[in-house]
Amino acid sequence: MNIRTLVVVLITASALPVAAQAPAGGAQGRGAGRGAAAPASTVKALTSPVTGNAVSGKKLYFDYACYSCHGYNGETGARPFVPNWPANLATEGSFLAFLRGRANLAPVQPSTSMPNYAAETLTDAQAKDIYAYIRSFKSNAPPADQIATFKQILAGAQRPYKP
Repeated sequence: MNIRTLVVVLITASALPVAAQAPAGGAQGRGAGRGAAAPASTVKALTSPVTGNAVSGKKLYFDYACYSCHGYNGETGARPFVPNWPANLATEGSFLAFLRGRANLAPVQPSTSMPNYAAETLTDAQAKDIYAYIRSFKSNAPPADQIATFKQILAGAQRPYKP
């Protein structure tokens, strides 16, 4: 078995426990149940209804230390999700399903390093508040061609090489 085949097998195997445990009507599809989703599962414009309170959600986002991985605005940190919203953030239902995904059942192989929250730890109302808060995040990143340093690097790369 070559390395490429091994990688495909491992990736496929790691996705199986997530797909088997996804609740009906919850997170589904290629990116369901994973942290930073692949571009194929990215949702460009989120338009689903939000019922939580973003002000309460902000406090919970900091109390539960969500910022430590997702940054203060969802764009930075180890697991950014703005502006490429993964499928598990497309709707409140998919977000709740993702949070509860393995809260009461340990998978054969963990699929994400994000903690799972049972309803006793984080109520549905609190989770909806966090969802309302993160849905208020907007991308602040400028287009790549507007970044001065990046422009300088590209200009330098266009010049002929002189040893």
